Amino acid sequence: MAKSIHDGHRERLRNEIMNHGIDENTPPHKILEFLLFYCIARKDTNPIAHALIDRFGSLFGVLEAPVEEIAQINGMNVRSAMLIKSILPIARVALNNKTKELPTFGGIDEIGEYAVSRYIGIEVERAGIISLDGKGKLLGFDFLSNGDISSVGLSVRDVVNILIKHNAVAAVLIHNHPSGIALPSSNDREITENLANALGAVGIYLVDHIIVGFGDFVSMAQSKDYAYIFSK
Repeated sequence: MAKSIHDGHRERLRNEIMNHGIDENTPPHKILEFLLFYCIARKDTNPIAHALIDRFGSLFGVLEAPVEEIAQINGMNVRSAMLIKSILPIARVALNNKTKELPTFGGIDEIGEYAVSRYIGIEVERAGIISLDGKGKLLGFDFLSNGDISSVGLSVRDVVNILIKHNAVAAVLIHNHPSGIALPSSNDREITENLANALGAVGIYLVDHIIVGFGDFVSMAQSKDYAYIFSK
């Protein structure tokens, strides 16, 4: 069988990635082009990769886009869109299973980085709670409700039960803003104050409320407008 005119290009790109790997300097379209080799046979995936970047703005935008919209790009289909869509959830699971040893956090920045890793690929608003011992060691991470915590509410009883289950003496509330704007709202402040007071009544200290958005986070405890909540 005659070789496709694209076989040589694919082999060169495979060798390039095998020899140099993928890092921050790898052009985003090359990463997508390489990935698409494995679900689009005997076809030039370079223009498809460029079209994806043009449509969704960045590599991260492509990986976060809905399957239906990815599949609409010329040359794509549902199967290839599903491959792309699986990358972030797989990365999140891999990062969170990287080690069986539970970390001991040295400060808010480390907790925030951990929180960001737990929300990779999650596209709906979701609350979570980190359970800590007195030395900052992670005892557990549990997701709570799906949806805007100001509208679906936050069950203090559920939070307390989780923390008691882990024998926690401290906790960090987390939720994400899928819009990417990780700024606290007035509702976030009210919910945080209520939870801090409720946990304090049972001897558990609320260390922070971290809001995650687009690979970054905001710490309410580090904000001069909200720090008072965590000093009680």
